[in-house]
Amino acid sequence: MATDTTAAPRTHTFLQVSIALQTLTLFLQAVSAGLLLSTSYGEPLHAVGARVMYGASMLYVLAAILAWRPGGGSPRPILYASVFLVLASVQVVLGIAHMPSLHVPLGVLMFGLSVLALGRMTTTRPAGRASFRA
Repeated sequence: MATDTTAAPRTHTFLQVSIALQTLTLFLQAVSAGLLLSTSYGEPLHAVGARVMYGASMLYVLAAILAWRPGGGSPRPILYASVFLVLASVQVVLGIAHMPSLHVPLGVLMFGLSVLALGRMTTTRPAGRASFRA
């Protein structure tokens, strides 16, 4: 009986890439927020970046679902990704409402959480991969 052992590592890699993309977009949002304060082209750049960041958050949810389904692992990454999508939604609403006193700290929190999720994902091994010790 043959089993496909490549599905779990591929979905795990897709999850890692989606978290890395989300973290990168959040960092670029911080950069564009600085440009927003100091240049004339910062506002459109920050607005476009918000859309890309929101899309990256949705991709993270999709990747978490796809990583969970084939292996039947823990649905915990789906919870993390869903909470992050809710935070991204609140962040967009606060940005549109021009509430920087809440928008900026939430952005910092989101970046920190995304870095933590990325660090956790890159240090843990997917299910089915055994470590080799000599």
